[in-house]
Amino acid sequence: MNFARDVVERADPQARALVELARDGGRREWSFGEVAQRSGALAGALAVHGAGRGDVVMTLIGNRPEWVFTMVACFRVGAIALPCTEQLRAKDLRLRLDAVAPRVVVADERNRAVLEEALAGRDDIAVLTIPDEALYRHAAPPHAELSPEDPCLITFTSGSAGEPKPVLHGQRYLTGQQLQAEHWLAPRTGELVWCTAASGWSKSARNVFIAPWVRGAAGLLHDARFDPLERLELIERERVDVLCMAPTEYRIIAKRTTLRGFERLHGLVAAGEALNPEVLAAWREGTGLDVRDGYGQTETGQMTANLPGEPARPGSMGRPLAGVRMWVDDGELVVDPRTVPTFFLGYLGSEPQDRAAVWRTGDRVHQDEDGFLYFEGRADDVIISAGYRIGPFEVESALVSHSAVAEAAVVAAPDEERGNVVRAVVVLRDGQLGDDALAAELQEYVKAQTAPYKYPRIVEFRDELPKTSSGKIRRALLRAEPADRA
Repeated sequence: MNFARDVVERADPQARALVELARDGGRREWSFGEVAQRSGALAGALAVHGAGRGDVVMTLIGNRPEWVFTMVACFRVGAIALPCTEQLRAKDLRLRLDAVAPRVVVADERNRAVLEEALAGRDDIAVLTIPDEALYRHAAPPHAELSPEDPCLITFTSGSAGEPKPVLHGQRYLTGQQLQAEHWLAPRTGELVWCTAASGWSKSARNVFIAPWVRGAAGLLHDARFDPLERLELIERERVDVLCMAPTEYRIIAKRTTLRGFERLHGLVAAGEALNPEVLAAWREGTGLDVRDGYGQTETGQMTANLPGEPARPGSMGRPLAGVRMWVDDGELVVDPRTVPTFFLGYLGSEPQDRAAVWRTGDRVHQDEDGFLYFEGRADDVIISAGYRIGPFEVESALVSHSAVAEAAVVAAPDEERGNVVRAVVVLRDGQLGDDALAAELQEYVKAQTAPYKYPRIVEFRDELPKTSSGKIRRALLRAEPADRA
């Protein structure tokens, strides 16, 4: 098997594969033939710099065609792609560089400064920058013959303790997207899908272009920041057929715009966190369409959905996709990995994941009499904010590295638009004054130390943190308190 050959090169070379909306306002359509040519040449450039089967290639590129070309180039030669979001700062990038030891980094020139800071002292990694037409003057190397178990993709996921973990997926992750592409995303041949997730997230890797392409559809790449009014204008102008957005984007658009129907739009999907009934009703009333929620994890890929053609169940993440076996055990959702075609190989550097063992998701759910599942919360302390998974350890580590901070605890606080936001409860060193100025300073400090989406939108100062007799922070007590939003 080889995704580049079996999907990209077997498509009609004249058919539309990508629609590019550039940051400077430019627009271009790319055919499957052009994607095959560009990704093949880029695979040759990777080979010249020593990247081949089993080697890691890291990307630091926005929602641009060059990101897609690089991913497909990796799929062609059997390299392992590690897409990174442009929001990452040098510390986060260095963690990834040290954890996976990439042979090559392909980066947008606008990210050069942060990448050079992360690479300090590492002269063993080749860096290719885009745009650079010279990258497309190489001969395309042969397609690697790959098995479903050969490694394909790394995506980092946040845990409740420790640094983010690298999740390793096999080639089966690519072909396995057929299941959710048919039963959830559900585009038709020749249609246009817009998954708005930034490159670097697991949803972007599967729904920006992989899932659309296995259905013969094209993907839209919009290299710009989220703007609610512009989002609706582009849906209409580009005649988008299927829209995949984060729940927070659905909330903000419903709150700040006047929703309306669209001539071509027939599918609205969301995943990552539950949408409240008021938002679902607003989209239904404005567009005539249900937002169909679904559920998956970085480790598993998509596993449930509200199916197209059926009324969406408000507040539910749907039912298991065809063939996927899952059940609720003492309030926790558990899964049979053998029934999940996109289940991961394991965490990089750890023992391979046993597909015969039950996978415990760590998510608390309940199921109604019709089999619909409803998300209640994480069993651990991971914070889900605007669709991002944020480990409290990451934010706490950044906070306590500040000279004014003695201790810090980070928990989720409910938020109308984002679902939850990061709330930091901070104990200061002797002689420090906890005021608004210091709170703002700590927020900016965390943004600089780690990705901006992780910063605490709420900062509170305390004399001490609640702890167990063994000294562990009692985050459950902090979560149960009303946050101080003054």
